[in-house]
Amino acid sequence: MFSNARTSQILLALASQPGERLTVREIMAVLQDRAFALLIVLLGLPNCLPMPPPIPLVCGLLLALVAIQIVFGRDSPWLPRQLMNRSVARTDVERAVGRAVPAFRRLERISRPRMTFLDTPVAMRLMGAVVLVLSLGLLFAPPFVGQIPLGLAVCLVGLGLVERDGLVVVGGLLIGSVGLTLSLGFVYAIFTGIDTLM
Repeated sequence: MFSNARTSQILLALASQPGERLTVREIMAVLQDRAFALLIVLLGLPNCLPMPPPIPLVCGLLLALVAIQIVFGRDSPWLPRQLMNRSVARTDVERAVGRAVPAFRRLERISRPRMTFLDTPVAMRLMGAVVLVLSLGLLFAPPFVGQIPLGLAVCLVGLGLVERDGLVVVGGLLIGSVGLTLSLGFVYAIFTGIDTLM
């Protein structure tokens, strides 16, 4: 059904699902064969805006779980049963998708299959390792705004994987390097402060 669909079309299909709430299982069913890449996008989205703890922490942990599975070459994502049965309000999904779709549509106008060597199984495992590093950065990002560069990076990497556009992936990695630098600086400042106090 979605084999040739763009990212924005899949997100709109997700937002138009019936019912007041959507379970994670239902979301996974919509994502279908591109579940890994689209999960990366979905877990990056909340971090593109100022968010209070523990949202970056939760997204970072889930992203790490997804990334580890990509590294080990799983065909489809595995999530704990308790998580699969959790649900979110469809209105919240609609709101998040409504904010994200215009930006994705702009990117999709210029996005096309490029640097497709990133689409190979070996490259995907490497991308899994990269996403794992970005997820660890989210765990230690400065509160409220420090996770934004990493959120943008994760979304771009996921979008690049969906659209098979290596240039978008590289753009995400460049932004991710800025986000990781901020996270490392934050961790360094904390440990320096603790060392000074002691």
